[in-house]
Amino acid sequence: MTNKIVTLVTGGNRGMGLALIKALHAQGQQLIMGSRDLAKGRAAVEVAHLSDVTVVQLDVTDSQSIQAAVNTIQNQYGQLDILINNAGAAFDHHQRPSLIKLETIQADLNLNFLGTIAMTQACLPLLTKSSPSKIINISSMMGSLTNALDPQSSVYHASAIGYQASKAALNMFTIQLAKELQTTNITVNAVDPGMVATEFGGVTPELASQHGAKSIAHGIQRTIDLATDTDNTTTGTFSNTDGPVAW
Repeated sequence: MTNKIVTLVTGGNRGMGLALIKALHAQGQQLIMGSRDLAKGRAAVEVAHLSDVTVVQLDVTDSQSIQAAVNTIQNQYGQLDILINNAGAAFDHHQRPSLIKLETIQADLNLNFLGTIAMTQACLPLLTKSSPSKIINISSMMGSLTNALDPQSSVYHASAIGYQASKAALNMFTIQLAKELQTTNITVNAVDPGMVATEFGGVTPELASQHGAKSIAHGIQRTIDLATDTDNTTTGTFSNTDGPVAW
């Protein structure tokens, strides 16, 4: 056991995940990095000089990997106060809904939606034990049905049915789980980081910036605010650094 807040960030070895780990580590939390590739996770921690960050091999699409990671957390800390479901990817870019392969859609759903559910369910016993605790799902405005129907929104012109559907489904999971846990001390929220200058989607941070992407610091701020909120009463919301996001 530790007197620090214990936080697990999935997909934590690069991009926003690594930025979240650095920021919350600076806030005094005990961080656990979930990395699909253990060697890359350890390398990221070494480069960032975060020697007290625990790295666990974690593939959220693999039930055995999930359980092994949870067992490690149980054995090493005996608690989990915050779960940040950050692992995700977009496998479909600018593909027409009438032509996209079902396998591509399935890949999006397996990682972004089903993987998040599997990870959350596996962590709930530890989160319940640590209550009050938090679940923060990294979603996307791309999953907003309201924005997808608004000609004035950039989402209106997007076409990534697998990724968008997976994030819309993740938002519904957030809502339903928040309602289920509303009488407990576990809060559940979804965050839209926006278009951020990382390697997400196979582009370089420089190219993403040229297309209007915001800084990583801006993208992660709302998640940091929720993760460090001592009140811990906000639940069932979808928001970004600039405010509420329409479902």
